[in-house]
Amino acid sequence: MNVRVGDSKSTWRRWCYNVVEAGGSSAGARFFDDFMVGLIILNVLAVILESVPSIQKPFEMEFYVFDFVSIIIFTIEYVVRLWASIEIPAIKHRGAFYGRLTFASRPSQIIDFLAFAPSYLSFFMPGLDLRVLRMFRLLRFLKLVRYSPAMVTLGRALYEERRALVGAMILMMGTAVFSGTIMHVIEAEAQPDRFGTIPDAMWWALATLTTIGYGDAVPMTPLGKMFGAVVMICGLGLFALPIGIVATAFVNEIHRRDFVVTWGMVARVPLFSALDAAAIAEVMKIMRTRAVSAGTVIAARGEDAEGMFFIADGEVKIQLPRGQIKLGAGEFFGELALLKRVKRMGTVTALTRAHMMIIDALDFENLLERDQALRERILQIADERLAGEWADVSSDVVADELDQRPSGRPLGDLIT
Repeated sequence: MNVRVGDSKSTWRRWCYNVVEAGGSSAGARFFDDFMVGLIILNVLAVILESVPSIQKPFEMEFYVFDFVSIIIFTIEYVVRLWASIEIPAIKHRGAFYGRLTFASRPSQIIDFLAFAPSYLSFFMPGLDLRVLRMFRLLRFLKLVRYSPAMVTLGRALYEERRALVGAMILMMGTAVFSGTIMHVIEAEAQPDRFGTIPDAMWWALATLTTIGYGDAVPMTPLGKMFGAVVMICGLGLFALPIGIVATAFVNEIHRRDFVVTWGMVARVPLFSALDAAAIAEVMKIMRTRAVSAGTVIAARGEDAEGMFFIADGEVKIQLPRGQIKLGAGEFFGELALLKRVKRMGTVTALTRAHMMIIDALDFENLLERDQALRERILQIADERLAGEWADVSSDVVADELDQRPSGRPLGDLIT
């Protein structure tokens, strides 16, 4: 079998994209993310320690080598991301050159570029002020945003509420200007050195409105003190406004993300594929999600059946007395123990990292009562399992209970 060079190049590029840019649950992607996060943290720590003469001088060479290696790694990362970005459909349709140029203009890529590019100037300009260079090196800390879902969520929240935040900022600055102007009129004669100009008085207004109060400028006249008290009270509510906006937007973004993720997980399960949007929304109300790592015991033999499990992605193994069964994305387990109300016979273990959705026992019964079509589908699958490959390993039900089941009678007849 002959493999064309172009195909091999495309395969490598796709693999690099999955590991470096797309992320995911693969071992390579997790290792890369953990390595880069550790390297970024060490770089920020190195920048801080280099500012301490007693530490920087004895380890000057070590700091230099570490920074040099970091620059090389960050450069390779940037080039690989740029090279593999053509795998993104929105970039690919623009063409190889213009697509990558568009990708390079993204804020995250600009941060990545500034995290290493200015450091090359030190090789060509030895006399460059190290304090300026250190400032650019601290931009590497911003690279953590790429690896932090919470930071990404916060960024989206800030973007969504950008108009409200700009409005709050205008209101805050306007209040500072008017407060400074009024205090300038009141205190200018009494304290010309502190309130002689509007900019000087605005410094006091900002310090007061933000409740910081440095104490370098304070009103001395009775009228100035009264007005200062009013400004303090206004500052408590006014400067708390953007905090409330950001907090609300952040919470809404988390709820929106969880809703989208859960909706996608439910829609991927074949059992629910025929449900309409209203039915899926009803199912989502009673579901809770759970992520497990490889090797985690999800359910143990002998436990009470707490619920029915749906596998959104990943793979699990069910160890039974007479064998084992593997289930993957879109499949489910636990329905037999719930339908017959018995303890679990098998032990379920995650073979890979998996995302599960769980319907508790009581909610499961209520769901089947409300949706007869779904009930019939679950009963049909349960009967097929007992009559097929699950029959030899006794599934979730103990052998004695299976023996009590009349030959040829469907499981639905036993529970209805």
